[in-house]
Order: sequence, then structure tokens, then C-alpha cells
Amino acid sequence: MTGMAERIANKLEQALAPLHLNVIDESHQHQGHGGWREGGETHFRVEIVSVAFAGKSRLERHRLVNGALAQELAESVHALAIAARSPGEG
Repeated sequence: MTGMAERIANKLEQALAPLHLNVIDESHQHQGHGGWREGGETHFRVEIVSVAFAGKSRLERHRLVNGALAQELAESVHALAIAARSPGEG
């Protein structure tokens, strides 16, 4: 895991106590596209399962993740794809 991926994972673990968390650096797939920088760590995918998402809409779940990662999104993360589920969801 890259430095930024670890930072993202740590922030989400602290904020949302996930039962499952997978942070994937997809920066290499965006080389030459907007927001990409040499060295990567700009485009990420997050797969997260947390009780905190129970009863929440997709928008509310994304807001929780984006809120936990506000500093990273403001500083260096250009794109974040989010798959957020509550326990028991497929």
C-alpha cells in the first residue's frame, strides 16, 4: 500500500470503524489524464463496509467518506471512487 493509501485507510478506520476496508491506488490507470502527477497517489478506489452506513443513502455514505478524507481530497487526491455498504448488503 502506498503512503497516501495508508493515510486514507487510517483516516477511514478512525472515522467509520469498518468491518471491511480496501483502498486501491488506481493512479497508474490515469497517467496522462487530468489530475495525474508523477509518482501517482492521485486516484483511488475505496471499498468499505461499516455499520455507520446502515439506513443511510448512497449520498450520505459518500459524504461520510469524503468528510473523513477532506484534507486528503483538498491536498493531493484528485479522484476517489467509493463503494460504501452496510453489513449484509451485497
